[in-house]
Amino acid sequence: MAYQFATYEKRDRIAIVTLNRPERMNALHPPSHVELEEIWDDFEQDPDLWVGILTGTGDKAFSAGNDLKYTAEHGRNTARPRASGFGGITSRTWMTKPVIAAVNGFALGGGFEMALSCDIIIAADHARLGLPEPKVGLMAGAGGVHRLPRMIPYKIAMGYILTGRHMTAQEAHQHGIVNEVVPLAELMPTAEKWANEILECAPISIRASKQAAQEGLGHPLHVALQMQGSELNRMRFAEDTIEGPRAFAEKRKPNWQAK
Repeated sequence: MAYQFATYEKRDRIAIVTLNRPERMNALHPPSHVELEEIWDDFEQDPDLWVGILTGTGDKAFSAGNDLKYTAEHGRNTARPRASGFGGITSRTWMTKPVIAAVNGFALGGGFEMALSCDIIIAADHARLGLPEPKVGLMAGAGGVHRLPRMIPYKIAMGYILTGRHMTAQEAHQHGIVNEVVPLAELMPTAEKWANEILECAPISIRASKQAAQEGLGHPLHVALQMQGSELNRMRFAEDTIEGPRAFAEKRKPNWQAK
């Protein structure tokens, strides 16, 4: 299906989702949220897709977040509530397939929140990230005020949240928010390299690992160790758990089936 405000490519078990409103720095308005929600729904439901990559069109912006010009022109009540959050992804905490953000420029407000909701972030060396919502009378309510203090020390996080200050890609890497910083020309090849490394692992193991890590974060260690997620239970009885040891013993590459 063709989309107007994003592109959606399926290639070798990888889904590449590209925000496509460069005239607005890939900022999102209600129609783009609808499209992205449909795209991420499809990604979740397609058994042939195992890893996702989220990026933006152009070399200026990953996403500037909420399209404030559209909001000023049409009012704040034009968008319907979305259970899946900003860009169809920030509240999708149930998704166990891994997603990589390839940040190709400014990732501000909801743009940064979308990147934070991904599992791995690769940033171009000129990228800048931040939560400037208070500067326009808003707050980072799509997860930014919650995710950032969980990822970096509280005082550092609050310094950015309460000032709306930007961080460079290099600062984000030093804080542990970004996994790797590369020149823009190397951004997508690097993101695809990470995706292919993930694809070398059993997809059911990846999903069980992601689910366990996410759900365990909210509990003391002794409780998290006893938790039995749905993906872990699925993994225990999966064909891939037989294929993995067999391939190791036979000194060959595993043939994962995600089942």
